[in-house]
Amino acid sequence: MSWDVIADNFARFLDGAQLTLLLTAIALLIAFVLSIALALLRDSPRWWLRHLIGVYTLVFRGTPLLIQLFLIYYGLAQFELLRASFVWPWLSSPLVCVLIAFVLNTTAYTTEIFAGGLRHLPPGEVEAARAYGMSPWTQARRILLPAMLTRSLSLYGNETIMMLHATSLASTVTLMEITGVARNITLNYYIQFEPYVTAGAIYLLLTFVLVGAFRFAEWRWAAYLQPRRG
Repeated sequence: MSWDVIADNFARFLDGAQLTLLLTAIALLIAFVLSIALALLRDSPRWWLRHLIGVYTLVFRGTPLLIQLFLIYYGLAQFELLRASFVWPWLSSPLVCVLIAFVLNTTAYTTEIFAGGLRHLPPGEVEAARAYGMSPWTQARRILLPAMLTRSLSLYGNETIMMLHATSLASTVTLMEITGVARNITLNYYIQFEPYVTAGAIYLLLTFVLVGAFRFAEWRWAAYLQPRRG
């Protein structure tokens, strides 16, 4: 065993954990805002808008995230128009490409999670809001959004954990997050077991924190949805 190598390089794992958390937080924050809007539009009376959102979520949920990342990071460079445009300095950045792929992917999943939460909303609540003369914006703010988010907490917690784990793919395009650090140590010191066990332990710890946070959120805001015990 070569745990002394891990001890000497543990600061690198901490740096990798910071990047992992940064990627997770930014991707989830942007996707959260986008998903709320798309979920509300998922049942739009405009058929073309419903189908457009449906095609988007189908494509990004139906293809592997790694393929999406490679298409964005390597594929966009094939277009001369993009390479000559003002956005190329951004699109040539591994960090930006990773965030674009992560945001597009998790937005697709989260949109369907939130839309499912809306579909489970009792129709009577919306009818009562309309009877009180609430505007569509007021209905969304007071009725639809709170109900959608509380009903989606459990599934959204799973998606958050999946996004945390998916950040390990960032190392395939040179970013040194947790898995990238473990791989680099493996290549430099010719050890396999210790770096990946350490990486797995860090992911497990972060997952444990997220699970606890979402369980508290469910207890705090979604307890009324739990069946009553006699």
